[in-house]
Amino acid sequence: MLCIKNLTVKVLDKFILKNFNLEINEGEIHVLMGPNGAGKSTISRVLMRDDTYDVKGIIVYNDKNLFEMSTTDVAREGLFLINQNPSEIAGVTNAEMLRTSLVDMGKNELNILEFNRKMKEICSNLNIPDSFIHRDINYNMSGGEKKKNELLHLWMLEPKFIILDEIDSGLDVDALKLVANSILDYYQKFKPSILIITHQKCLLDIIKPDYVHILDNKKIIKSGDYQLALEIFKNGFRASIMSESDDNE
Repeated sequence: MLCIKNLTVKVLDKFILKNFNLEINEGEIHVLMGPNGAGKSTISRVLMRDDTYDVKGIIVYNDKNLFEMSTTDVAREGLFLINQNPSEIAGVTNAEMLRTSLVDMGKNELNILEFNRKMKEICSNLNIPDSFIHRDINYNMSGGEKKKNELLHLWMLEPKFIILDEIDSGLDVDALKLVANSILDYYQKFKPSILIITHQKCLLDIIKPDYVHILDNKKIIKSGDYQLALEIFKNGFRASIMSESDDNE
């Protein structure tokens, strides 16, 4: 589904990534971990076609060259990002944005009654009031409300590839459990591919990944399964990198 080869990313002649390689197949859950400043969030922005960066290499998504696509094109193809601080958009309600997006995705015969019923059901599952349907996107919301609001968008738009960039940041224990279980429920229903960027163990205790990658020195230097994540949480990055019990990439 997604193939990244020899990706180099820089800003103002400063290299952020060099020779970055990653392949994610349909239905796989991957976790990208690494020290602060290693460039993890850069991956999410590059995939969503942030033009801040000077990029070279190859990124193919569903047999399409991602570098030939705009952010809108990428979203239409089913990529969806939730980051640690979702943007606030005053003056545009969730309902307005979601109706427009669904029509843009080709769902021209959108039944307004079914649309409203589905949104209310999702709000109930996320433990947020129905009033969120007509609230401006993430505007004047707390950190936890923003994450739940983004999950409302997720369930309505039904993307095929989800990027979670420190979605667990700023959530209390109850909110984190609700968010993680909602993502797990979505995965079990639709089997999307997921790329998780995190420093925290709690999220991975619920959404257990198929693959874990350590990003350092501008590229992935080690990959493994969920056990590698447990080793990182126990011993730290350096000890996990030096361990001979897992495979190096």
